[in-house]
Amino acid sequence: MPQSHHPEIVFEHDDFEFTNLEEELQVDQRCQLVLKYFYLHLQQQGMAAGRASELAFSADLYVRDYLLDFARQNIVRPQPGIVRIFAASWFITHTLDPELALLERHLSAIAEFYRFLNRQHYISADELAFLLEEAGQVDFYQKRIDSFLSINGDGFVAWDSECPAKF
Repeated sequence: MPQSHHPEIVFEHDDFEFTNLEEELQVDQRCQLVLKYFYLHLQQQGMAAGRASELAFSADLYVRDYLLDFARQNIVRPQPGIVRIFAASWFITHTLDPELALLERHLSAIAEFYRFLNRQHYISADELAFLLEEAGQVDFYQKRIDSFLSINGDGFVAWDSECPAKF
């Protein structure tokens, strides 16, 4: 039976800023803790452990591989376009066989993770709204996947220019 205690995150927004490798490693550890709290929160909300694990795994890929390692972003100071770049460029170019079903699973986890951060008062309702809107652009992401898989010759440059993975 799930416990009624809800874990609280006790970090400040600046605790997720980093400028050097040592700070990045500290932020990575903090992110691991936030992801653990996310996983526990999902279970406390009645989600089966297996499903909560799947969402936490996808959120981990997004947070630690994409936001921290690639985008160099603070997880609690989301920038407009951050989810769109993940879905329309980074995911596609960093996945052996990009397919919409897998991307949709990641987007579902990302949306749930940002809802969790909003409930914890780490992101605002306005930030949550633009993040959820970006996560919902599934038709656009399907077109990006299709066009990526159809690239011939030196067509990558044109494809990438439509939604560059740059910050």
